[in-house]
Amino acid sequence: MSSIINVDSYLDEILLTEEELQTRIAELGARISVDYKGRNLLLLCVLKGGVLFLTDLMRHITVPHEIDFMAVSSYGRGVRETTGVVRIVKDLDEPIESKHILIVEDIIDSGVTLSYLLQLLMPRNPASLKICTLLNKWQKRTVEIPVDYVGFDIEDKFVFGYGLDLDERYRNLSYIGVAKVPAE
Repeated sequence: MSSIINVDSYLDEILLTEEELQTRIAELGARISVDYKGRNLLLLCVLKGGVLFLTDLMRHITVPHEIDFMAVSSYGRGVRETTGVVRIVKDLDEPIESKHILIVEDIIDSGVTLSYLLQLLMPRNPASLKICTLLNKWQKRTVEIPVDYVGFDIEDKFVFGYGLDLDERYRNLSYIGVAKVPAE
């Protein structure tokens, strides 16, 4: 409870309400269900930020599916910009050969992390490999990657809540907020 009380000192504005998030996630789930009907679907969640999105999204996907997790990082603690160096912190538990893989990501900005992830996964011979992101900062893109399902296109602002952290905190918020810009 204390993390919610302290959020006001960091919150500039609420970007997406819980209702807006849940409505769009239901729409994405319905579309994915149609697109993957009759396929061997595996939802690959990129930790940690994608967990809440994955949980709500899979509730709206009506086709049978499996889930697995990877943890990758291109940010350091307390850093608001990518370092450009991607580390695999946790790899998949199971082989993905001949499976239809849908990467579930919380946010894509530069594209560096996902580009690296695609290069890592393609040699493992999935039947298909697509990307679903809740938030897309297309203006920040430095590496071109195909994004198949987008929840929301957003401006280049530092956001947190609903799985996205602010120094590893506030992932538990039911909405997505914009962080205050620190005074210079």
